[in-house]
Amino acid sequence: MGRKRATATHLDHRTGLQTNLVGDGELSRAKAVALVLHGGKETSESPVASRQLAVLRMVPLARHLVAVGAERGLAVWRLRFRYRGWNSEAAHPMEDLDWAIRQLRLRHGRAPIVIVGHSMGGRAALRGAGADGVTGVVGLAPWVPEGEPCEQLIGRRVLVVHGVRDRITSAARSREFVTSIRPIAEEAIYVGMRNCGHAMLQRTQVWNRLTSDFVLHAALGQALRAPLAQALAVGDVLV
Repeated sequence: MGRKRATATHLDHRTGLQTNLVGDGELSRAKAVALVLHGGKETSESPVASRQLAVLRMVPLARHLVAVGAERGLAVWRLRFRYRGWNSEAAHPMEDLDWAIRQLRLRHGRAPIVIVGHSMGGRAALRGAGADGVTGVVGLAPWVPEGEPCEQLIGRRVLVVHGVRDRITSAARSREFVTSIRPIAEEAIYVGMRNCGHAMLQRTQVWNRLTSDFVLHAALGQALRAPLAQALAVGDVLV
């Protein structure tokens, strides 16, 4: 008999737009939680649809996390934002992320949370790391503008993975950001991905394995494997 999935929805009565959570994995007795965030655009007030590529891109990653983590007690939730864009000072994804973390707290109590985000979702994950109960963040090809705050990452475990051929977001900027937070983060690891662009379409299994290894480490204390163990010991790595 298969696992039952769970959903939660928040309706924004001002706009009629919805924020959605879909959960899988160990939902009844979770020891830890992975919260997966999709990407978007710098500016757009168009609503997010479930069949958009930015949303669909995260489905195989979430399934991989369930496959390797459910038996260890990992609950995996995917968040769908209301708006496709970050939208400047409005920072719409952060409102949705705040709501999602409150929902996870209600359902899973004090289980540690690791936020995993791609592109715009990576920016939201990094910025949301200061929320109560968040122990780690994985930024996949994250959008990290100059001047992005970092104090919320004090004491957190952080992994950033970025394709060196990315033409949408900057791998160099991601590496600089990781370097800048090393004095304050519990751990800060940067992994550059050879022959990879922004959409994580090349070497998908490597993206997935790096993410799941770090999630299980940051949430459940599993020892890091190569190349993450090497990166933690010597600094940035290129794989």
